[in-house]
Amino acid sequence: MEDWQKNKVIAFQKEEITNYHLYSQLANTIKDVHNAQVIRDMAATEMNHYQFWKKISQVEVQPNQIQIFFFMLMARLLGLTFSIKLIEKAESVGAKEYEEFDAVIPGAAKLGKEEEEHEAALAAMIQEEFLSYVGSIVLGLNDALVELTGTLAGLTLALQNGKLVAISGLITGIAAAFSMAASEFLSARADNDAKAGRSAIYTGVAYLITVVLLILPYLLIPQTNSGIFISLAVTLVIAILIILGFNFYVSVAKELPFKQRFLEMLGISMGVAAFSFLVGLLVRSVFGIDV
Repeated sequence: MEDWQKNKVIAFQKEEITNYHLYSQLANTIKDVHNAQVIRDMAATEMNHYQFWKKISQVEVQPNQIQIFFFMLMARLLGLTFSIKLIEKAESVGAKEYEEFDAVIPGAAKLGKEEEEHEAALAAMIQEEFLSYVGSIVLGLNDALVELTGTLAGLTLALQNGKLVAISGLITGIAAAFSMAASEFLSARADNDAKAGRSAIYTGVAYLITVVLLILPYLLIPQTNSGIFISLAVTLVIAILIILGFNFYVSVAKELPFKQRFLEMLGISMGVAAFSFLVGLLVRSVFGIDV
């Protein structure tokens, strides 16, 4: 075996042993017995593949501790399903690369195909409560982003007073959050959904969190002549980041297209904000509001 081929085998080993330790540590942190066993099965697969490559290279390889730390952190912050899908996307070695190496090491192509199929099947078995309520969270986030960015944009021009805009936005947001949660509850109950209460809670909490994040600039940024418009600009940036972050999460965790969903949600939210800003300009000039 040539040096470059041996180096490649060692690279395969490193990825396998890193994923083995990563999945093993993940399994030890999971309370759900079913999910823990699924992750242990994934770890066992990685170890079998590591042993396959070790017989060829005849060397021991140490795992990538930085990668393990990063993905463990992601699992704690963003959930198990998201982390597993992210690990799969981040894998530098795939079935195609194993297939290309099959001429050198017979059985490599089969190994790569088995790994991809096995990991996909096991990942699909993971049961995570949070993901079953994504629809409710999307409802809360989307409504809060559309309604509140529009409201804040309109109030910014109409009132031009940061504290008044923040208070008005907060009152509107809290009332709308309870209204949305109640609507989600009644809708779920009408469909005989046993989880209607939790769906309503996820919707309301997502709405409230979005409200707080969007009004923060009006409370934290000094309200000089230009401060009110800086607050609006920062609020719009926060809205874009929320849309970006949530759609990235869902696209990874549920394997949905990212770009289309992101642009659709962004276009609606920013479009409503722009229209409301014009309405605020009209209201200010027609009624002569000067606060």
